[in-house]
Amino acid sequence: MASVREPPNEQAVLNIYEAMRSELSQIYSNITDLEMQVSEHSLVINAIQPLDQSRKCFRMVGGVLVERTVREVLPAVQRNKEGLEEVVRKLYETLEKKKKDMTEFEAKYQIRLRKQDDPNKEEGDKKKEGNAQGVLVGAAAAAAASSSQ
Repeated sequence: MASVREPPNEQAVLNIYEAMRSELSQIYSNITDLEMQVSEHSLVINAIQPLDQSRKCFRMVGGVLVERTVREVLPAVQRNKEGLEEVVRKLYETLEKKKKDMTEFEAKYQIRLRKQDDPNKEEGDKKKEGNAQGVLVGAAAAAAASSSQ
């Protein structure tokens, strides 16, 4: 962890840990979005590559649809795809570093997630009861949705 100061209390440790988890979640989300864009770029490249290079081709630039030729658009789409792949690669590197930092933080402050607790504890029994209640709510919502059709 880059911070040299120790958190003053248990709540501060939990706040830092939740912030770390949130940051990991955001990185995963960004990676997913960018990988989808890379996939879309690949589809476009595969679709226009075999076409006549002088054929009309339309491209969205800053929210405006512009007319170009395949010869002009193909290299730009390929460059964009390569740039996206580079960003995804860097995000994966960042993700690994953050996961390592989080694991070290968990070890240092002996943090365990509740789902990893011993199921024989009373809290585990209460949690199971809470999960069952969540299922009932979900089933009631599904039944209400189907009856309104």
